Amino acid sequence: MRVRPPLFVLPLFLLAALPLRAEEFVAGTEDLPLMPGLKPVPNSDVVFDKPEGRIVEARAEGATTRAKVEAFYAASLPPLGWKPAGRDVWQRDTERLRLDFTVSGTRLAVGFSLSPKK
Repeated sequence: MRVRPPLFVLPLFLLAALPLRAEEFVAGTEDLPLMPGLKPVPNSDVVFDKPEGRIVEARAEGATTRAKVEAFYAASLPPLGWKPAGRDVWQRDTERLRLDFTVSGTRLAVGFSLSPKK
């Protein structure tokens, strides 16, 4: 007699094959995903709303590499309307996003600067 797995197991395998997606957003935003494995740096975010657009400065850190962060955002930002505008620089409508990186031992700090496009 052959045993078949229950039908609900198949969707679980399909879900496991999906790429990781962000469950959180960069501090000060509700539309900029935070890469899994990065954690917001407490009290690092500054947010201004101006008539020209919003300004957001935030930092997150984790035990990852610049290449992994760049790959995550290269895959995650275009579906949200962001277009590359240089290395670690993205543009969407009237906004510009810049990422900067600082390494400290095995930890990587990522700075997120969102501002009106000039």
